[in-house]
Amino acid sequence: MFEASAAIQAQETTRAYDRIAPLYDLIDGIYEHSWKRRLRSKLFQYATGRILDVGVGTGCNIPFYPKDSHVIGVDVSEKMLERARGRAQESACSVTLKSMNLFSLDFPDNSFDTVTITFVLLCLPDELQEPALRELKRVTKPDGQILVLDYQMSSKPGVRLWRKYLSPWLKWAFAARFDSTTEQYVEKAGLSITKKQTFMSDGVAMLILQSDEDNAAPVEKPVTVEKAVDVETSIVPIPEVA
Repeated sequence: MFEASAAIQAQETTRAYDRIAPLYDLIDGIYEHSWKRRLRSKLFQYATGRILDVGVGTGCNIPFYPKDSHVIGVDVSEKMLERARGRAQESACSVTLKSMNLFSLDFPDNSFDTVTITFVLLCLPDELQEPALRELKRVTKPDGQILVLDYQMSSKPGVRLWRKYLSPWLKWAFAARFDSTTEQYVEKAGLSITKKQTFMSDGVAMLILQSDEDNAAPVEKPVTVEKAVDVETSIVPIPEVA
């Protein structure tokens, strides 16, 4: 059953990120400063209105929240949230942080104009991708948007081979994977992609999703697929992290 699988997944993710929380920013620092910050900034250019940041982690998105916005950040790991609180205190925005499970968000339907989720869905197995997207959709207003930034399977053989060797470490340390299948479940979850942009040798994708219901107001039609210019600043073989 979905509920049992989701509960097990939440427990595994919590254990993994509670363990890594004290070292997370240190381990991920080279990637955060060389390319992740740039992509976070691009993503939050699309964020408007009341914002929910799902899987806020240690708060790496916080510096990029729109000025004067009110954002609620949630995460399943309390130890990650402890580190995020420092960044929240330094923010010019109103930031509220809560411990919460992605599969049972404690908000009424249609609560947010924008829901963001960055480097989180890569932690989920295939069978939980659709339930996760449906829960994000539930708390998003009918004319709102879901902004996704995450790894995807690269079409470049060299990148795929390198990530194949790194995958066991990524799974052990972060309960994550490089070949997230999120995009395959978008339509099944009642959503549509209104914009897609790829980065990092097409191994990272940014998706803008909206409800596919009749009362949803699409922002861009048809789907725009863009391949951004890569900025690969390091070839040092340090494992990528979520």
